[in-house]
Amino acid sequence: MKRRDFCKKAALGTLAGGALVGCRGETGNGPSIVTQPNIQWNLASSFGPSLDVLFNANQWLAQRVSEITDGKFRIRVYGAGELVPALQVMDAVQQGTVEIGQTASYYFTGKNPALAFDTTIPFGLTARQQVAWMFHGGGLRRMREVLSDFNIIPLPSGGTGAQMGGWFRREIGSLQDLRGLKMRIPGMGGEVMDRLGVTVQVLAGADVYPALERGVIDAVEWVGPHDDEKLGFHKVARFYYYPGWWEPGPTLSLYINRTAWDDLPRMYQSALEAAAAEVCQDMLASYDAKNPAALKRLQEQGVQLKPFASDMMDAAYQTTRERLEEMASRDTQFRTIYEEWKTFRETSFNWFAISEQSYANTAFPKR
Repeated sequence: MKRRDFCKKAALGTLAGGALVGCRGETGNGPSIVTQPNIQWNLASSFGPSLDVLFNANQWLAQRVSEITDGKFRIRVYGAGELVPALQVMDAVQQGTVEIGQTASYYFTGKNPALAFDTTIPFGLTARQQVAWMFHGGGLRRMREVLSDFNIIPLPSGGTGAQMGGWFRREIGSLQDLRGLKMRIPGMGGEVMDRLGVTVQVLAGADVYPALERGVIDAVEWVGPHDDEKLGFHKVARFYYYPGWWEPGPTLSLYINRTAWDDLPRMYQSALEAAAAEVCQDMLASYDAKNPAALKRLQEQGVQLKPFASDMMDAAYQTTRERLEEMASRDTQFRTIYEEWKTFRETSFNWFAISEQSYANTAFPKR
């Protein structure tokens, strides 16, 4: 059976308690697809087509929703800047300019700092742990509470896995070398870097390479080898650092306008949820498959792979803890989420240290 056929049958089997079984007039109690309205939504992404894994996830989502609903529910996908700028996707969805957006919530922590938990926290959860927290640890419920203030319903829609520490035009041999550095880095990672002496900037994907090439910034973090190679960072910065301690398992989100969601037939809501879940799994698998080969190609082109200095890592870890506690002391909503997240993290880390790390210590190459 082809993958697409299998996925379609699996999705159909999960939707609306069997409501789609009789979609072409067969017997059944569920509503027929042919009686459902034709609906078209517009989706604005914070990413452009050059980032094939991130952006094409939207195309796959739209295709799956259309297939599941026999073409009744269609989603038209727009890249960053086509309808709205990359960093205005949240506003566009909130205001109903578009019905749905694909973005990373940590771009918008200025609106509510708790949005960082929807994407990633420095020294926080890995990709698997983040998904577990979202779906089985109460994370998604909390994020929906946060985003309800913005007339938005979020759905997790993929992740990149652990990211790299980024590209630097000069070597960073110690914590002291960070001082005065100009770096593109968003979210709480940027806040921590700021406290370590870095001049932080938040730039959309299309603006990053020109800024690095012209020396407007000295360093940039993006995702990992596959995307970074496509964006050409290795052409203007040859030092590639790891690990990306600020993004150990980031999750992307679909933002859905609450009014538009409430107007959807339940069958279409289920189709969108099923397609998002499929995309969530496929994106991470795609990065895990593509990053190793991309890293090998980058190293063959002379890129110097380097670990961050231990004094920098220690300072970043301590600063992250201080920042989280400080934010929790000032914001009740943040504190509630933080305490739940912290408990989940501790329990999960204890298990992974036994089950995953002990295996990796023996089987993975030593660096």
